[in-house]
Amino acid sequence: MEFLLSTEPPIVKVGHRFRGFLPIVVDVETGGFNAQTDALLEIAAVILGMDENGNLVPQKTVFSHVTPFPGANLEKAALEFNGIDPDHPLRLAKPELEALNHIFKPIRNAVSENGCTRAILVGHNAHFDLGFLNAAIARSSVKRSPFHPFSVFDTATLCGAALGQTVLARGLIAAGLDYDQKEAHSAIYDAERTAELFCLLVNKMRPIYESVQNTPEDASAEPAAST
Repeated sequence: MEFLLSTEPPIVKVGHRFRGFLPIVVDVETGGFNAQTDALLEIAAVILGMDENGNLVPQKTVFSHVTPFPGANLEKAALEFNGIDPDHPLRLAKPELEALNHIFKPIRNAVSENGCTRAILVGHNAHFDLGFLNAAIARSSVKRSPFHPFSVFDTATLCGAALGQTVLARGLIAAGLDYDQKEAHSAIYDAERTAELFCLLVNKMRPIYESVQNTPEDASAEPAAST
């Protein structure tokens, strides 16, 4: 009996690539800069996964408008910047708990399907987005967030190291990706562009990652102390 050996490279699950974490790109639009006092108005999340070639790719976007929590501050300058009218009748915003559950359900499913332990937030200046997310989680008494509570992947840092740019628009342009100023500062648009950028940077680093995975264990041991 003859056995045919597959010449196709094994598909690496996204959880293997990131030590059991599933990267989820998140962008929030808010009524200011203070996560404790200012309103969360929009949240978008892009779920990432591996394609048939083992490259990281965006797979699904989930989104919700969010109703400002009772007593939330709304800075005029912030609303002028993101163009959001919290009282627009067609906005169809959800209360924070409902919005979080809408976002978290597909994320939890993706974490399970990819064999991951939990999600890790990817964002441009990611701790800003995580701060607002964590504040909404606390106000809504969500029992367990799918996200790591403090670790992130920050594309501003990655862009600065790889492309010499820290502003999202300039990083996208430097990477050869599209950026439309008219569409910017909506949660969906910024999350999806950030996801494209993160995937491009991670995939460019794939040869380095694979070379490290193929390094013999004894070669990665600490060198002996000099005498």
